[in-house]
Amino acid sequence: MSDLTKLSLKAALDGMNKGDFTSLELTNAFLDKIDAQNPKLNAYTLVTHDHAREMAKASDARRAKGQVGALEGAPLGIKDLFATKGFRTAACSKILGEFKPEYESTVTSQLWRDGAIMLGKLNMDEFAMGSSNETSAFGNVINPWQIEKKLTPGGSSGGSASSVAADLCLGATATDTGGSIRQPAAFTGTVGIKPTYGRCSRWGIVAFASSLDQAGPITKNVEDCAIMLKSMCGYDAKDSTSLEANVPDFASFINKGVKGLKIGVPKEYRMDGMPEEINQLWENGIEWLKAEGAEIVNISLPHTKYALPTYYIVAPAEASSNLARYDGMRFGARVDGNDLNDTYEKTRAAGFGQEVQRRILIGTYVLSAGYYDAYYLKAQKVRARILQDFTDAFKVCDAILTPTAPSAAFPLGQKQDDPIQMYLNDVFTVTTNLAGLPGLSLPAGLSKDGLPLGLQIIGRALDEETIFSVAGTIEAAANFTAKP
Repeated sequence: MSDLTKLSLKAALDGMNKGDFTSLELTNAFLDKIDAQNPKLNAYTLVTHDHAREMAKASDARRAKGQVGALEGAPLGIKDLFATKGFRTAACSKILGEFKPEYESTVTSQLWRDGAIMLGKLNMDEFAMGSSNETSAFGNVINPWQIEKKLTPGGSSGGSASSVAADLCLGATATDTGGSIRQPAAFTGTVGIKPTYGRCSRWGIVAFASSLDQAGPITKNVEDCAIMLKSMCGYDAKDSTSLEANVPDFASFINKGVKGLKIGVPKEYRMDGMPEEINQLWENGIEWLKAEGAEIVNISLPHTKYALPTYYIVAPAEASSNLARYDGMRFGARVDGNDLNDTYEKTRAAGFGQEVQRRILIGTYVLSAGYYDAYYLKAQKVRARILQDFTDAFKVCDAILTPTAPSAAFPLGQKQDDPIQMYLNDVFTVTTNLAGLPGLSLPAGLSKDGLPLGLQIIGRALDEETIFSVAGTIEAAANFTAKP
């Protein structure tokens, strides 16, 4: 039998449907590979061997009875931000310690409902705060593309992207607050989508910035992404921001083509100092879409230059509020002090990493008396202008094409001491989070150093279908077959 771990999600599902192999055989193949490769990559923080095998056996039993879910028997990796009942959910922080929730996140419960298997929990930046997976309490993740060079897989969903790229799962859950699905996907040659805000329930996902966070999948190709997203989406009464919207069969749109579609190209994304290889990749994408009958439209998103500063006011402000609950009183780590305040201070000082502390301090500052109007309120007004830019743009185009990230993967440690340089990694991705729009990244070429580069497709709210049509066309034209 060939290496089952190299199969796509769709091919694996088809193979099990035909009886070529069982879920248990597939699961064991992944567990063996994780045991062999994870020490080099540090993508998994917890491998649930016994639980995965039990889930696989149960899946095979259901299949024997003709009960076949949409993801029946498919082994997946779960980002450590998703609550998994009875298994450590630490958001890769010290302060949550060995916290084992007594409940399951809505997204993961829907994956299990559809027959998926949990291989384990995936590494990430602490509380999803980071662009390089270097802030994790479990240590950084290595990009499998050039292990010896110790490159970042991107962040915060670095473990998700690395595990998919290295064939350590068929697909992985991830979250995106300012680009944390799309940038890691671009750095690792994988496909990742941040759906419309409210498409996937946030219930049971550890909160970073509640008005920006959104779950989504990272997979090996566009079709797998569509299949997995369908299971992850759906209305949830437990999440007040969940949208009551129909969940279409996203995969059915992949081969629809782009003939007659208008694709917007924003002039503001052509930034000074952008590497020529990124610019060339973008031009390639434009030409591929033109060749398939799409019309290219030059558009303007004039408030783009304010997106990063707006994001780094709004996100830390919400993080400051969300992380106030971690005080050593109810769950997680605790450092006893001389009195209540001393206990709070010592617990939070010991429990939170440097980047999380930085963002809490920024967030508390911009929400404080005397600065709320000057910073936070103004940022919210600019956020409304950014959304209006997109609303105006979508009057003349059906989707928007941009690069995903301003560079290929960079060496770990290169930007860790310069937060501003690190934050610039999100320059092309934060706008969609601020506007609540869907965005997908797919690999479309290699850098001069042989590293993957990604293109991003942005769509209207609740129009992931058009994004998948455009992505399918680019994927076919790019014919990206390179592997780590």
